[in-house]
Amino acid sequence: MASLLASPLLGEIDVIHLMYGAKGIVLGVSIILTIFMVLTVFVSFYKLIHVSMAQAQSVTFLDKFWDSKRLDDIYRVAEQLKYSPIAAMFRAGYIELSKVKKAAAAAQQMTGDQSMHEKLGDAGNIERALARARTSEQTKLESLLPFLATTGSAAPFVGLFGTVWGIIEAFTAIAATGSADLAVVSGPIAEALIATAASLASAVPALIMYNYFQRRLKVLGAEMQNFGNDFTNIVKRHFF
Repeated sequence: MASLLASPLLGEIDVIHLMYGAKGIVLGVSIILTIFMVLTVFVSFYKLIHVSMAQAQSVTFLDKFWDSKRLDDIYRVAEQLKYSPIAAMFRAGYIELSKVKKAAAAAQQMTGDQSMHEKLGDAGNIERALARARTSEQTKLESLLPFLATTGSAAPFVGLFGTVWGIIEAFTAIAATGSADLAVVSGPIAEALIATAASLASAVPALIMYNYFQRRLKVLGAEMQNFGNDFTNIVKRHFF
């Protein structure tokens, strides 16, 4: 066993050399998996910054929302928090509320016999505006996550395909040469197995990061839902 570990063959193993020393389909699979790995790292860092900013700005906005008594003051703060999905929901609801109030005021001037509350009708328009904004913000937050999910599920199969193809080529070489010597088959088989290793190096981080972001977005989505309910209740209590 000790002599095997000290053998020149194992001492000279170079993953990069094995990966790109392959030929044909195995080389193509290795390149594809390398691209997956690089993109997984990029997407993970990008989404980490995006989600972290969304959560931090949402906390800032909620503090201002519950501390302030004037909607116009809150709106000015919300305009500065471009990455907060909750601030985006408030902006949509505030704009829709302003439109409803203007329409009610115009109708009141025409009739002159009904109060503002009677003219406002119900809060359905505000609720729909909040729902649309929530859906839009959730779509933004979930962008690029399908790539992580696809990489996590597809990369192992891509690597397995490269490994199987490489082993087929190794056995074909054995049949052509008529020799099953270890020195003949060890190189091609090692190159084939590298494809599996590369696929796992792509898939495992992608799955970990996908589940991590899904958990954080689930929490943020619940906060958006709660804010939508709270804002609707406030609007109904004070304007309808």
